[in-house]
Amino acid sequence: MSERATREETVDVVWSGSWVAERLGVALEGDGELRELLGLALRRNPKRAHLLVSNVLGKHVPQRPSVVHGAGFELGERVRALLGDREARRAVVLGYAETATGLGHAVADGLRDAPYLHSTRRPVAGVEQAGGFEESHSHATSHLLLPEDRDLLASGGTGADASVLVLVDDEFSTGNTVLNTIRALHALHPRERYVIVALVDMRSAGDRDRLTDFAAEIGARVDLVTRTTGTVALPDGVLERGQALVAAQEAEQAEQAEQAEQAGRAEGPAGAVEHADSAPVTRLDLDWPAGVPDGGRHGFTPAHRAALEAALPAMADRIAAGLGDAPGLGDAPGPGDAAVPTPRRILVLGFEELMYAPLRLGTALEAVLGADAEVRYSTTTRSPVLAVDDPGYAIRTRLVFPAHDDPADGPGDRYAYNVAGAGFDAVVAVVDSTADTPELHAPDGLLARLAEHTGHVLLAVLPSYVPATAAPTGVPGTPTPAPERQEPAVLPEPLRGPDFSSYAPQDVGWLLQDLSDTELEAPTEEREEAIQSGGAHYAESLPVEYQPSAEYQALFTAALEASAARIARAVGTVTETVLAERGPRPVLVSLARAGTPVGVLMRRWAQHRHGLDLPHYAISIVRGRGIDATALRWLAAHHDPADVVFVDGWTGKGAITRELAAAITEFEASGGPAGFDPEISVLADPGGCVRTYGTREDFLIPSACLNSTVSGLISRTVLRADLVGPDDFHGGKFYRELADSDVSGLFLDTVAARFDEVAGRVETAAKELLAADRAPTWEGWAAVERISEEYGIHDVNLVKPGVGETTRVLLRRVPWKILAKRGAGADLEHIRLLAEQRGVPVEEVDDLPYSCVGLIHPRFTRGATGADGKAVQGA
Repeated sequence: MSERATREETVDVVWSGSWVAERLGVALEGDGELRELLGLALRRNPKRAHLLVSNVLGKHVPQRPSVVHGAGFELGERVRALLGDREARRAVVLGYAETATGLGHAVADGLRDAPYLHSTRRPVAGVEQAGGFEESHSHATSHLLLPEDRDLLASGGTGADASVLVLVDDEFSTGNTVLNTIRALHALHPRERYVIVALVDMRSAGDRDRLTDFAAEIGARVDLVTRTTGTVALPDGVLERGQALVAAQEAEQAEQAEQAEQAGRAEGPAGAVEHADSAPVTRLDLDWPAGVPDGGRHGFTPAHRAALEAALPAMADRIAAGLGDAPGLGDAPGPGDAAVPTPRRILVLGFEELMYAPLRLGTALEAVLGADAEVRYSTTTRSPVLAVDDPGYAIRTRLVFPAHDDPADGPGDRYAYNVAGAGFDAVVAVVDSTADTPELHAPDGLLARLAEHTGHVLLAVLPSYVPATAAPTGVPGTPTPAPERQEPAVLPEPLRGPDFSSYAPQDVGWLLQDLSDTELEAPTEEREEAIQSGGAHYAESLPVEYQPSAEYQALFTAALEASAARIARAVGTVTETVLAERGPRPVLVSLARAGTPVGVLMRRWAQHRHGLDLPHYAISIVRGRGIDATALRWLAAHHDPADVVFVDGWTGKGAITRELAAAITEFEASGGPAGFDPEISVLADPGGCVRTYGTREDFLIPSACLNSTVSGLISRTVLRADLVGPDDFHGGKFYRELADSDVSGLFLDTVAARFDEVAGRVETAAKELLAADRAPTWEGWAAVERISEEYGIHDVNLVKPGVGETTRVLLRRVPWKILAKRGAGADLEHIRLLAEQRGVPVEEVDDLPYSCVGLIHPRFTRGATGADGKAVQGA
């Protein structure tokens, strides 16, 4: 297999159809280019035994992206020359799913001004079907037409007379599919001219005559533009002989696989494992341009094309950076890094109908990397094809994995051909967000299969385009009332580092909008007075970021080192509990920002101990205002709400726990997607407010000691009507200027370094917790109510229990006093230092269920002092 990694795919010493030709007598007859363009394989299909395998289509055979796009673009230029500039501007291009979706799009590029639509086998909820047809010989026969603009097929969306329709398929074998299409669409939108485009025309003389007769029947001109022509000679009984040959080969391969397993090898020759350890999988944020569809399923206009072209170079730069950032890729491996080859050979792998976007990402990556790397492109497919490891056969290897986009025809196997054994140093897998499902990330899913055969897998998820005209769904056959407010065509995409936060892009996706350039900070005393007077909500502004002194930074570092193992144990315990009760692939959604470092650590634990690549997002929740409903809609559009696990750092009195439960109830009552579980999983639950926790001890969590500099340099979240619209995410700021003080990575790495050390204790603790009664006691809430009355505050919102909440009081609010549990010790050293710096008294008390409690200055005005130890009764 090694010789395949270094040769050009379009030039084979042995023709890649010879194996089938010799055994079945199938022959290709045509011009000299035909065998360079096509090989042969056998498919498991009761209607047709052989498969013409294109070397320039980018479906089954990895090829240079520029070659694939160039093949379609050149055909489009020939169509433009055939029609002339005036008619070309009135043309509409229609491509066929799944194999020709990218080719059709490239043809539309060559026409320059033509809108594009491709048929689809994926029904989209709420999108009305504008037509359909059948492809009788295909593995999946039904094609749907789902244009966003219903006028597109009639006139290209211009409202003018019927335009020229250009139909694009990879091969023109019998003509049946094209005739079915034209017949169906001509009945709806009669036109005078059609152009059929294909890479190869393999029709018989009888098929050619049939097309001529059909054109005369409908009274339209039908032109044909192809790259080459030929025929397939099929001997009698070829279907039965082909089926028998497939069965014999599969039986032989099954026997080889069983022998290999018995011998201790991973797989047989149809997909030999090349890497002893699975490669890392890194999520890559491309910053796909807003409003640009991920493909032509609902239509792709010249304006979309222009926007995509402008964005491609920057997206290619992001891919190149992601390749360079991988452990062992591009740099000498450091301690503990795997020895992974420099990424000389890179595959950009598309997904079934999603062919064009990964293709263009591939052409852009070629331009960025130049001669420094070999970039290839292909896509996964629904079609089952026999793999035979022979130079004279077109499909040398096959990866099998479960469908991961919840297909309408039910679950089933999907395939990636000629990827295993091809010597790819890195694979960039490109899917749409509909397909970013647990099945994609499963142990037998596509990503895991790819990771067995390459040094690094990068996952790029494009937002699945939802037409603005999508109708609301209801019971079939009954009218559905229009909603009061239509959902936006494209929900915002998560923000990721390094553009937003200092966390790695795969660590967390922030469901926030970037308000970094907006002035939101106000002096602490002014904010407190406005909040307590009712003149402003705390989420409408930000406190000035606390800049820790050298003494405080040293205290943080010492506290981190002293508590790292304790935190690691709590991280492991809560993660194992979540996996046991909400597994196997929960979606972690941390409550920004205190929950986010915990979410990252839980994700790292799952990856380190179980090899799971859990999705993790950060979402905003605001006391008194609820959770970000737009973010919940985004989560529901990309994941099963039942898989979402909300994560926070710690509980105090349980206010956010109650806030989340109320917010989810309100969200569902207002028509939002149902199924979210409002339970919060936390690192520490000293308040006894939740069922899922790492510990119920109130101890120092160093991430509570600082603000943005331990949370990826992200501010607390902001919700203000003039900045956040009904379809926007809540806001947040990225404090890039504080990079020199950032210890976010230090916190994560220090804790994660202790994972192996605590693994045994975590296993014991998790088993004990799963068997225990973990019902919330709400002990903390009762204590807060008692303290509020005892100190004359009469407002539980001004009582902040626990080490974490007390730290926040000292950093972000106007503290009145600190109640410390007598003998609390080292966990409160940073509390005492902060209190001393701000002139806040620390009162030691008995019978406190927490290590400490922070009291915000009640009835605050800038003239109040509260020096008598009781609440200030007036301003």
